[in-house]
Amino acid sequence: MTPFRVFATCDIGQEALGRLRDRAYDLEVHEQREPPPYDLVREKVASGIDGLITTLRDRIDEGIFQAGQGTLKVVAQDAVGFDNISREAANRYRVPFTNTADVLTDATAEFAFFIMGAASRKLYPSEQIVREKKWATWHPYLPFLGDEVTGKAVAVIGTGRIGKAFILKCTGMDMNILCYDPLVRDDDFVRKMQAILDLKFTSGLSRRHNWIRSVSLEEALREADFVSLHVPLTPETKKLMNDDRFALMKSTAYLVNTSRGPVVDQEALYRALKSGMIAGAALDVFEREPLPDDSPLRDPELVERLRLFHHFASGGRQTRLSPDPEIGMAGRCVQGLIDVLEGNYGGDPAQMPYVVNREAF
Repeated sequence: MTPFRVFATCDIGQEALGRLRDRAYDLEVHEQREPPPYDLVREKVASGIDGLITTLRDRIDEGIFQAGQGTLKVVAQDAVGFDNISREAANRYRVPFTNTADVLTDATAEFAFFIMGAASRKLYPSEQIVREKKWATWHPYLPFLGDEVTGKAVAVIGTGRIGKAFILKCTGMDMNILCYDPLVRDDDFVRKMQAILDLKFTSGLSRRHNWIRSVSLEEALREADFVSLHVPLTPETKKLMNDDRFALMKSTAYLVNTSRGPVVDQEALYRALKSGMIAGAALDVFEREPLPDDSPLRDPELVERLRLFHHFASGGRQTRLSPDPEIGMAGRCVQGLIDVLEGNYGGDPAQMPYVVNREAF
């Protein structure tokens, strides 16, 4: 039997890729740190490969699917997002594509929680004055103070898997929680979370009787001390945070974005920070990645109030590299590819757990 031919646009982890080599797959990996040029990916697909392993850096569009017509059987994405893949083209050419949802839920949620505190408690400016030898003496409020997280209100915009995991972590800090989801209002989840908050108070584990409730987007932005974004990128959520929405926020509030860069209008965020309309922000994703050298978000005057990270929310060792599909993105990516090529689940992509575009089958 001729081995399956697979091209990976990135080394997603040797242990996980080793599963394919152990199964005698003919695997070629683009070893450079930078992504392969579009034309190279198209050339590899046109050469008759059976499977393509991709990341968010790769543009998988009509041209790619056309090049693989009749031969390309699956695109396996090493990410939960798939903005880079044309779903319409994949469906038209009847090529299933997979993603790695679920396994990065907790890693992303805890990262959002950590950078929220990093921004509000001014962890970077504090370390900076120590490293630059500018810390002269202890003082009750100089050179600056941070803002506590405990007991504050957080608006969670998007209450899917990651949003819910983030909420669970916030309850440990006795936070009040405002839920808004543009697609689904999960009253059952809110009820269960309120029961946990009630129990913490009545059992004496917390002196605060915290609450959680579902609200409109406008109410969430007006009342929150922190706003954390956990929505997918859709036409409705693109530039969800714009000038008008920032104007609704408290001047003491912070924005956290670990979802998708275009969900935030970065020019509007710059204006909101520069004018003091909001207190600060922490971003893991950007409209263009990597963040351009000339981005206004690099303004030195914003350094103390704006934390910038390199799309690192899922960047835990196990989450990124584990070959176990129940633990790691790499493992789940490889398993999704195996399921399609080896005809698992009766060979029906609509039944395969990691296939995204099941509607095509």
